[in-house]
Amino acid sequence: MVRRLRIATQTLFFLVFLFLLVRTQYAGTDTLGLPVKVFLEIDPFHFLTTLLATGRIQGLLWLALITVALTFAFGRAFCGWVCPMGTTIQLVQKLPLRRRQSVIESNRWRPSQRIKYYLLGGLLVASIFGVQWSGVFDPLSLIIRSLGLIVLPGIELALRGLFDAAYRHNPLGLSGVTEPVFEWLKGRVVNFEQPHFQQTFLIGLVFLVILVLSFSRHRFWCRVLCPLGALLGGIARFGLLRIRQVDRCGGCGRCTFSCQGAAEPEVPDGWRPSECVVCGNCTAVCPGSLKMGLRRPRVRPPKPAESPAPVPAPVFAGVGLRRRDFLLASVGGLATVPLLRLGAVPGRFDPLLIRPPGARAEREFLALCVRCGECMKVCLTNGLHPTLFEAGLEGIWTPRLVPRIGYCEYNCTLCGQVCPTQAIRRLPLEVKRKVKIGLAAIDTSRCLPYAFQTTCIVCEEHCPLPRKAIWFEGKDVPAHDGTPRRVKQPHIDPDLCTGCGICETKCVVQDLPAVRVTSANEDRNPDNRVLLERAPGGAYDR
Repeated sequence: MVRRLRIATQTLFFLVFLFLLVRTQYAGTDTLGLPVKVFLEIDPFHFLTTLLATGRIQGLLWLALITVALTFAFGRAFCGWVCPMGTTIQLVQKLPLRRRQSVIESNRWRPSQRIKYYLLGGLLVASIFGVQWSGVFDPLSLIIRSLGLIVLPGIELALRGLFDAAYRHNPLGLSGVTEPVFEWLKGRVVNFEQPHFQQTFLIGLVFLVILVLSFSRHRFWCRVLCPLGALLGGIARFGLLRIRQVDRCGGCGRCTFSCQGAAEPEVPDGWRPSECVVCGNCTAVCPGSLKMGLRRPRVRPPKPAESPAPVPAPVFAGVGLRRRDFLLASVGGLATVPLLRLGAVPGRFDPLLIRPPGARAEREFLALCVRCGECMKVCLTNGLHPTLFEAGLEGIWTPRLVPRIGYCEYNCTLCGQVCPTQAIRRLPLEVKRKVKIGLAAIDTSRCLPYAFQTTCIVCEEHCPLPRKAIWFEGKDVPAHDGTPRRVKQPHIDPDLCTGCGICETKCVVQDLPAVRVTSANEDRNPDNRVLLERAPGGAYDR
């Protein structure tokens, strides 16, 4: 009964997750209307790390307390019943690529399953010092980032190829049917424009390695590496739900064979609640010996006359971590703080690090961003991409605007709507339109009016501001034969330019645009300035 209910619930949650992930995209309006970030908001790991990093609860992350309460009641049911990462791994493991002869032995608990607790301890200690690397390892951020930036765009690319082929070749006159279908899919299933993202090879490689490791050992990620599973496992130690033997074990090993968490249900008094994902497989294959029920009250035996010296208990019962192990994990987490920050030079700003409007000051932004990729997926111009080293190793896979690929739409606030930790604040549209995220500059060696004596007004035409930040100066320049030619040479007004990047995106010079946007003059950092203030005489001065 439990097993069937788990499969049905797991399937339902996975379909809801996929639906919300697909609908995290521009659909023609500036409002999504769906709780697309709810899976991230119920993540206790994000709740705890952001609380440690900032000292306050961000947005709706308090919903994670519901997951904590359910874990106290039912153990690690979130891992076996809800988590889309665990479901994806189980689906992949259905492929006939796994050797079956050693399943029972590989499904027994191993000391390597302690690694996730070391990782959890290190990440929590690092977050105390403002290093938010939880999103790199958190299963929900990982699965959203992998599916949203790689798998779904890949499927969309193949789907567009099929519809394009049907349109070009028109077999049996099918284009009259396929074209209306494709138009209906736009904004519902596929984006209006095909998205492409940077760092897809690295992000995809990490995801692929996790899936491949699952063929060497069932749910390898969940058992060995998942920090969220470790956190829930520590809570499940005190859970009310218990699996116990009600009859003598026959030693057939069927429960161990079917166990998803290597929780050792066949060992008398050795079942490990911190590893059990409440899949119900063991009680389904051995209903006569194993039962699932509530914790029984513990009856204390009479105290003997002479009690032996107490033995220090592990920090996590059933895991074997002692105080020195926890201290080792803490030291490791503490050591990562300077290692991750050494690459960033204080007072030096990467010109390519253009954050989306509403992004907090860089240090606070890095302490909040969980690298889920939701803002990148929802960007309607495909302008937001994951960083590599632009923000240092500490900021890997955080979002940045790449104006050559896409610009920040003047009438869009979607990225702030999908951020679960408010690293990108949700700003009213009128406020967002005035936020400066960078500054455009003209490269006169490549700009057509300057370098080739040819008038071009594309950048000014596309500037969305009511009062254009790009203005022209009419000037007579000599042609090759010496005759004067009148051209309009563009200039940038730094007081008006918001750095949206549309001028760079639309620039007709294709390889290296003649107008380029950098992070200078961003509102969130008053030190990153080209010109600090205007002197009384009208000139700028520092």
